[in-house]
Amino acid sequence: MPGPMSLIIIAIVALLVFGPKKLPELGKAFGSSLREFKNATKGLVDDDDDDIASKKKEEQKEIR
Repeated sequence: MPGPMSLIIIAIVALLVFGPKKLPELGKAFGSSLREFKNATKGLVDDDDDDIASKKKEEQKEIR
């Protein structure tokens, strides 16, 4: 994890490269991309949990 000084340097470089008008748009795009990624990975984990639960139910039926 970068320290506070590293974050300040990154922010200054980003400001110089993209300019103050473009940074909010980039932040919004990054945030929405991150949200979509989290939702997609959460969906995959939920699918895996459902698969495990259904396999356990099938095994219990076979045992009976």
